[in-house]
Parts: sequence; C-alpha cells; structure tokens
Amino acid sequence: MKTMQTVAFKQVDVFTDQPFKGNPLAVILDGSALSTAQMQQIAQWTNLSETTFVLPPIDADASYRVRIFTPRQELPFAGHPSVGTAHALLDAGLLPADATQLVQECGAGLLPLRVTRRGDVRQIAVRAPRAKLHPIVNGDVELLASALGRTPMSSPAPQVVSNGPLWWLAEFADEASLRALQPDFAKLSAITLKRDAVGVAVFARSESRDFDVAVRCFCPADGIPEDPVTGSANACIAAWLAHSSSLPASTYRASQGREIGRNGVLELSVEDGEVWVGGQSVTVIDGSMRIA
Repeated sequence: MKTMQTVAFKQVDVFTDQPFKGNPLAVILDGSALSTAQMQQIAQWTNLSETTFVLPPIDADASYRVRIFTPRQELPFAGHPSVGTAHALLDAGLLPADATQLVQECGAGLLPLRVTRRGDVRQIAVRAPRAKLHPIVNGDVELLASALGRTPMSSPAPQVVSNGPLWWLAEFADEASLRALQPDFAKLSAITLKRDAVGVAVFARSESRDFDVAVRCFCPADGIPEDPVTGSANACIAAWLAHSSSLPASTYRASQGREIGRNGVLELSVEDGEVWVGGQSVTVIDGSMRIA
C-alpha cells in the first residue's frame, strides 16, 4: 500500500474576529515537499478564493516565503492570504509570539507586515506592492457596465489597477446601488480574461458609522462569483483614491462580504504613498491534510 504524505494545515477566516465570517483561507504550513502542480491541485480542491503554501525563505531578510494560489492560477500577491498566513504561523508557534514586525517573501518580492496587539486582540497589516494604473481600452467601460447591469460613475471613470494581481475598479454613486448589483457573471468572466485581470472590484462611499467604504469583488473567471473580503482589491482602491486625492481619510475602514453572509472589515492606511491593509483573523480548522 502506498504511504500517504501528510502536511500541517489550518483554515483561517481573515478580516474578522468571528468564525464563518470574513474570507476563508487554507494555509499549508510546510509546502516544501509539494510541486507547483500539487499546489495548484490542492488550491482547486479547497475551492477557496486562495490557498497558501509556506516555504523556507530564499532571502535572508525574510521571515518566511509564501506561494499563493487561486483555484485557477498562482498570484504574486494577495492581501487576505498575506494577513491570514502570518496569523496561521503565529498561531502555530512557527514565528516568535511577541513579533511586531515580519517580512513576507512572495512573488511580488519582500513585503513588510506589522503585528499589533491590544489585550487579546491581534491585528496584522501588510504593505501592499505599489499600485500601477493601466490604460483603458476603447469600449471596455461599456462592456463593464453591461456586465455589472448598472452604469458606474463616470468621474472618476472605471480604471484598471494592479498591485500584483490586476483589478478592474469602478465606483458607484451610492451604497444602495452597489448592494443592488446582480452582475452577469459570464460577461464579467469575459472582460476579466480579456484584460488578464483577476476580477472586478466595485465600491461606494458609506454613511455608516462603522465603515467608510462598502466594497464588492467578483472573480467568476477563477471560479469565485463573489469574493468575501479582498485585501489586494481594497489596496488598489485605496491607491486609486489617493491618486485622485479623494481618500475618505488617510486611515479608513472598508466593509465587504455582507451580500454573501461573510461580512468582514479591513483597515486601510496610506502612508507616504504606500498602502497598508490589515485586520483581525480567527483560526477555524487546525489539523493535517493527506497528500497522495
């Protein structure tokens, strides 16, 4: 009988302090023995928006290295996997319990993380790679509006922004319009694949006392019709708002996931042109995974 390999595994809900809220993340705590094909197969099997694999760092300045996979592809960076992986490693005792600064090595390079504690509450923030704005192709904005089923604001006009993964961004005039969206996912898949984007992130300003911006993210081409809470997209939104001098504040809160019952909250901070995205996490599953 063939011996089955096992790897330590955690499933973490990110950008929340409550199990079954926020965005779930699968974390393989030691992926050293796995091939790229196996990593992609596992990510497809977990069927979560992302699965991460922790590896020994190559760069001596890094605390650890991580590879990030959606069910369809590997990403150079993603926000909730960065925050959630650091949480899982601290939770497993694989990083110093009193660490306040970490460095994650990933496809986007070396990214610093901050760990802050207030009593029993731990919050982790990652500095996202610097965002880049990409030119819009004639006709794409009209295709985007058709896919979303509603026309977003024209000022600022929808924009393609990347900080590792590439996102379509569009702002709506009010929160009610945003929450009422019922997109055509086939059309959204087509427009994201056309630009090699991971998805479409839409947002609106909020009058809530609990958060400043409401966000929804759609990634149907990767098998994720609506993503619960998305760090890279929120970081792109913050960078875009900073570029247009329209940030709600230098530090603000965003809400995402309410429409699919997984409401989460992110804290965004723009410091000297750099975007930090952070929040709390909670471990939901702790065990091992059998690998053939």
